Amino acid sequence: MYRIYIVEDDEAISLLVKEVLERWGFECRRAQNFGDIIGEFGEFAPHLILMDISLPYYNGYYWCAEIRKRSNTPIIFLSSRSEDTDIVMAVNMGSDDYITKPFSTEVLLAKINAMLRRTYSYNEEITSLEAKGAILDVGRCALLYKELTLELTKNELRILMTLMGKKNSAVSREEIMKALWEDESFIDDNTLTVNINRLRTKLTRAGLTDFITTKKGMGYMIND
Repeated sequence: MYRIYIVEDDEAISLLVKEVLERWGFECRRAQNFGDIIGEFGEFAPHLILMDISLPYYNGYYWCAEIRKRSNTPIIFLSSRSEDTDIVMAVNMGSDDYITKPFSTEVLLAKINAMLRRTYSYNEEITSLEAKGAILDVGRCALLYKELTLELTKNELRILMTLMGKKNSAVSREEIMKALWEDESFIDDNTLTVNINRLRTKLTRAGLTDFITTKKGMGYMIND
């Protein structure tokens, strides 16, 4: 049974989400101590987190960044904020998806199921990929290069799996978005750009300059 941690201070929303998810067989816990989200997270050990932005004490961005220091557990933001800057900030802090309130519980369920399926069954298909002397260890969610081990977020892992799985071929932005969210209609194009840029920065710092190249009008490519 998958465990879902609901970090939402609007009691009506958190109770509704908990009720709907439990009806579908998930084990859910609502945040109680908004000053100790990390403590509750560690105790419950959820498979997925639903996170509001506006919270008591510290906002969702802060807690997302703190969780990312410890875990790659998928995080989906639920927020009434719909500005591009809010979505970009969420992605930069390490979130995996963003749903704007008010939302349909059917859409929420679909996204949760897709995220869990990608996160916890994806690894069964491919264990490792190699390109340019770097090895993608899917099980460890890390890229190994020389003596370095680069820890990856779930989105970074899926981007590299998509590109390295088709190395020496251009992969369209639409195809990468489908690998991330399975339906590109749910994803803002700018969010993919943010993910790619953040991943490129991480790779460059490790000495993998131009590991991902842009093919104008075609998408992205990793050459061997």
